[in-house]
Amino acid sequence: MCGIIGYTGKSNAVPYLLQGLHSLEYRGYDSAGVAVVSDGEIGFCKCKGRVSVLEKTLNKKSVEAFTGIGHTRWATHGRPSVANAHPHLSHSKKFAVVHNGIIENYSSIKNELIKKGYTFKSDTDTEVIPNLLESLYDGDPLQTLIECVCMLDGSFALAVLCKDVPDGIFCVRRNNPLVLCEEEGGVLLSSDATALLKYTDTVYKPQDNCPVLITKNAIEFFDADGKRTLCEKEKITWDADEADKGGYEHYMRKEIMQQPEAVKKTLESVAVQVRDIAGELRRFTKIHIVACGSAYHVAMTGKYVIELLSSVQCECHIASEFRYSSIPLSHDHLCIIISQSGETADSLAALKKAKNEGVHTLSIVNVQGSSIATESDTVIHTKAGPEIAVATTKAYSAQLSVIYFIAALLCSDEDKREKYIKKIFALPELIQKSLQMCENMCMMLSSLFDNVKSAYFIGRNTDYPSAEEGALKMKEISYIHCEAYAAGELKHGTISLVEKGTVVVAVMTNEHIFTKTLSNVREVQSRGATVIFITTEKNVHLLKGERYVITVPDCDELLSAGVSVVPLQLLSYHTAVRRGCDIDKPRNLAKSVTVE
Repeated sequence: MCGIIGYTGKSNAVPYLLQGLHSLEYRGYDSAGVAVVSDGEIGFCKCKGRVSVLEKTLNKKSVEAFTGIGHTRWATHGRPSVANAHPHLSHSKKFAVVHNGIIENYSSIKNELIKKGYTFKSDTDTEVIPNLLESLYDGDPLQTLIECVCMLDGSFALAVLCKDVPDGIFCVRRNNPLVLCEEEGGVLLSSDATALLKYTDTVYKPQDNCPVLITKNAIEFFDADGKRTLCEKEKITWDADEADKGGYEHYMRKEIMQQPEAVKKTLESVAVQVRDIAGELRRFTKIHIVACGSAYHVAMTGKYVIELLSSVQCECHIASEFRYSSIPLSHDHLCIIISQSGETADSLAALKKAKNEGVHTLSIVNVQGSSIATESDTVIHTKAGPEIAVATTKAYSAQLSVIYFIAALLCSDEDKREKYIKKIFALPELIQKSLQMCENMCMMLSSLFDNVKSAYFIGRNTDYPSAEEGALKMKEISYIHCEAYAAGELKHGTISLVEKGTVVVAVMTNEHIFTKTLSNVREVQSRGATVIFITTEKNVHLLKGERYVITVPDCDELLSAGVSVVPLQLLSYHTAVRRGCDIDKPRNLAKSVTVE
């Protein structure tokens, strides 16, 4: 969830650290800090708040050093504060550590260290690491780190400074991202390749539990026992321009507008990627789709479409529930894991559970070389490019296009299969048309949320997952309390909350159940609700007399979620802009959820 950066080289480390932290801030922005080695000592600077606050403080101090580590935090253990901000130093300031992830057994380690006389200044799990390193230290920092890692339960990426190695940084990972690159005159490490795009298009990705030592002249890789080993470079498929706002006010705005191209590139790639597995997919008797957040809404849509296009039974599961469930799994089942980052902790654990049960795993991820991609039996990469805004848009649409393609491949009727694949390839054009048709109306209707405390999103069949995604987008970035319901469920309790002025967004793109959903709308209208309709061109005449109608282009009902999500995104975006919210960095959220 947090962002870590490190630099050692011939230049001042501080500008590199600040540049990296600004690039990583979407991973966490509760607090920030750096630690550097200067004149044989470890110095540090930490602050509560954004990286910009840290930058002002460092500029005033005119800090200069050639080796340092930095961190931008998303709070887990302990509230956002200077004391809880990283880096954390050991008792005698011999070690400094920045950490992304979670140490599950930190409490027991902390208690043992307290017995030995160590004191703690924070509420974090991270602070046990530098103190544990110090307690184990025998003059060999590499072996000390190896011993420390063996004692830690959980997932993490660590960057460590040791006062005895003033021009070096040790790092290690376990089920968390960590990449390194060489830059003219130095070496960098980061929890995300996005922060390194300015310097390189190739990175090293060390193996789990295998430490690395970087100095200004070299990167030294070791195995888990401390023996020297090698690590191959990997190509970054994104460029620096893709991680830039490109003239847009917000990353989210840019990424909404990039959806037609993201889906187009993904479909072109998927057509090649699945060529060899099409027949294999049809041997499975049951499919489990596992995901979190927005990706789970893709899973929900996938269940509807897969079961409507094929005879294969499909279930979708929230990853954090699936991993602790007793769901019967079999060798003839397929488990599909959906994750933008490929590092989502619960989804990764769910994948491992499925593999342990002998189930074939297929992942849909946006980041090559990510943990989920590496662990999966089969991987399909979306081509959304870097998504910087915390609230997903283009990655969601790219994932949805892959699920549509998989659903079509599962169809045993060849003519029907080819028909749907052809329709799927028309999605980019439909999304572009939807952007053009919906923009002005969404901007205007966002004013209906000005004084709203709660709102409801409803839909039936494939419109229901879209309603779920619309509600999530609205609450993520505008902080309005929103809930989504299958429209037929409203009268089973929830309608008691509807009163005059309540805003209800009704997603109604499925013609065969249009009148059913409309009857649910009439129920809330009769209680004083203000209703915003999202429907297709061919259904608009059925809403004659309604004031607030957003129209999307006609498309096959099974693919409508790929089109109706556009106005839901735009409505949320413009509402958040009107409310003065931080669009790209919503409070309490981070882009990649790498802790349970």
